Amino acid sequence: MKILFTKSKWEMWNDPLYHFVERVIKDKFDGSELYFDTLSEKPKVIKDMHESNGLFLIGQILTDGENISEHVDSFNKQADFALESGSKFVNVHAGRDYFSFNDNLKLIEHINQFSKKCGIEFLIETHRGRLTYSLIDTIKYLEASSELKLTADFSHWMVVHESDLSNQSAGLEKSINRSFHIHARVGYEEGPQVPDPSAPEWKSHLENHIKIWKAIIDKRESEGREYFTITPEFGPPNYMHTLPFSNKPVGDTWEMNIKMREIIKSSIEIEP
Repeated sequence: MKILFTKSKWEMWNDPLYHFVERVIKDKFDGSELYFDTLSEKPKVIKDMHESNGLFLIGQILTDGENISEHVDSFNKQADFALESGSKFVNVHAGRDYFSFNDNLKLIEHINQFSKKCGIEFLIETHRGRLTYSLIDTIKYLEASSELKLTADFSHWMVVHESDLSNQSAGLEKSINRSFHIHARVGYEEGPQVPDPSAPEWKSHLENHIKIWKAIIDKRESEGREYFTITPEFGPPNYMHTLPFSNKPVGDTWEMNIKMREIIKSSIEIEP
């Protein structure tokens, strides 16, 4: 199974897409993961830019609104745009942690039905503030929806549970079994992002994430999948730590993500 490393546009949020794509190519990423609402380009331009450069495109959707009906409408609008842009699959920040279980489940089932209809996978990311904000609640949705698939960003759960998740091994295993894409960021008990994944003081946290990521990759490989995608996702301030008073970031976000990619490559056997 081939591992594809894709690049988020997060730290180049306000830059033109072509500048971002040039840098993606220069630094030898296999593709990009784009939140389309930050872009001014039309779907055809996005699609052509990726296809002409042989880049894999992951779409990203953030549902929004005051109630679940508005979140469904928000999803529909963004999903159509993602498909027109040539997304190979779509990662979704879905629902809200304060919506009722039944309302969030309605959104999950709508996303599942849309996915079936168009033949493209729509994954729901594990993320604070969303329906998957905790491991405990996510398990309830996984049990209620056999078709729910996840993007694994378990750094969020480390914060929510103030834990490396080893005390929730059964639930973690269920989540691993339903994870089809990874956001590779190293979280810890008090935050979603360590200052530098290569720093020795964070070694145990890095190793814990690597172990989890490897379990996900092994699961998907056992199913005979052709490829698996990983987006290194260290973010800019305020995700990245800053120095007091100057507010200067402790590192370069883009370089941190290249470093994360190389750490994964050296830690997990990757097919060239």
